[in-house]
Amino acid sequence: MMQEHILQFIYMVASVTFMIGLKMLSKPDTARKGNLIAAVGMGLAIFGTIFLYKGSNGEHLGNLIWIFAALIIGTGIGVYMAKSVQMTAMPQMVSFFNGMGGACAALISIIEFNHLEQSGMEAHGQHLLIILAGLVIGSISFSGSIVAYGKLEGKIGDYNLPLQQVFNLGLLGAVLVMSGLMIAGQISGLSLFYTILGLSVLYGLIFVFPIGGADMPVVISLLNSFTGVAAACGGFLYDNYVMLIGGILVGSAGTILTVTMCQAMNRSLLNVLVGNFGGGSSSGGPAKSGGGAVRELGASDAAILLKYAKKVVIVPGYGLAVAQAQHACHELETNLEDGGVDVKYAIHPVAGRMPGHMNVLLAESNVSYNKLVEMEDINPEFATTDVVLVVGANDVVNPAAKTDPSSPIYGMPILDVENAANIIIMKRSMKAGYAGIDNELFYNPKAHMLFGDAKDTLTKLVSEVKAL
Repeated sequence: MMQEHILQFIYMVASVTFMIGLKMLSKPDTARKGNLIAAVGMGLAIFGTIFLYKGSNGEHLGNLIWIFAALIIGTGIGVYMAKSVQMTAMPQMVSFFNGMGGACAALISIIEFNHLEQSGMEAHGQHLLIILAGLVIGSISFSGSIVAYGKLEGKIGDYNLPLQQVFNLGLLGAVLVMSGLMIAGQISGLSLFYTILGLSVLYGLIFVFPIGGADMPVVISLLNSFTGVAAACGGFLYDNYVMLIGGILVGSAGTILTVTMCQAMNRSLLNVLVGNFGGGSSSGGPAKSGGGAVRELGASDAAILLKYAKKVVIVPGYGLAVAQAQHACHELETNLEDGGVDVKYAIHPVAGRMPGHMNVLLAESNVSYNKLVEMEDINPEFATTDVVLVVGANDVVNPAAKTDPSSPIYGMPILDVENAANIIIMKRSMKAGYAGIDNELFYNPKAHMLFGDAKDTLTKLVSEVKAL
């Protein structure tokens, strides 16, 4: 009995650490500590369960060799991936790990259903509902996350089936109908259960296949919420409230983040799922139409503008991440500030390929957290900004979002960089962004293009600034 009380206390402590950790993750300067606190709580819950848990017959967990072997192997793989992953590939790793979480939740449902079948026990409707919910949601999260991983890696393109949405709805309807019949006791059996499993995995695949790169931040957040809900189902099955609380926290946080991303793009979730915004190559194609004359600028002239400005705002985009130019960008910022220039970073909610990607990328290069300013706070400051330096961003600074009702990004909140006195746009070429449309900003009389690799160009700018 004492062990049971101790275990429940450990679960309570772990649940509190999850809440504290999640709260701390909301701010860049506390995110690392929050992640560590939540990880410690999860470790307590795992080892408390291994050594203190007792089944209905009073027996402790068996197969400890297998359990610890799995822990060692899983920890090794996780540490290796976390240590070796490039910051540009962080969204891929998040998608992959999220998929593994969905797979684990689905496996719990499979194990529980097989246990019922082998023991000859009949599941009550509520119990079977939870089993099937974990199976369906976890399977969709697993297969969808793997496709998202492949898309972000550039290994999977965008695929549209004939009557894509009709097929999606029909497949989802079949899964729900078969699940409903099982819950009602009309039909049963392992074959039907595994049919539901297979159809759920298939739905996850075709659900994500047509969704374009611009909408991947929303998809990642949505699939993350799915994994949380599936994990919560496992908590119900095992009557384990730390698992339940953890799943609810992940599910609710993922849902809130999904809504936030949709609002940042001025798109409904339904529109994201059926609209195929941002389809095509992840690298973007040539701009579809020209909007006027483009003015080029050399590194030396750009350095003069930056050096003698009073206020500079840097707008980072995925191009900065691809070039791994965050350290060179921070060096430029430091040199400008040493010369008395006020430097800030403007962070759009969907910059990069994952929510918070730019924040993490810049924090890794030791950029001060208080210099990372969100869109709502930085937009009023552009009118008093001498120079805006856009590094690899495209759609999030495109004025077409405000001026062209026919544009696919129309209505999306953007960074108002066109209000600055001078605009320097760093890009490799005139290729379009994820939306596949021309950027009106390129032809603004105040804008100048500085072509080249972001890392190389920023390094040149640093040298030129130092020489002035």
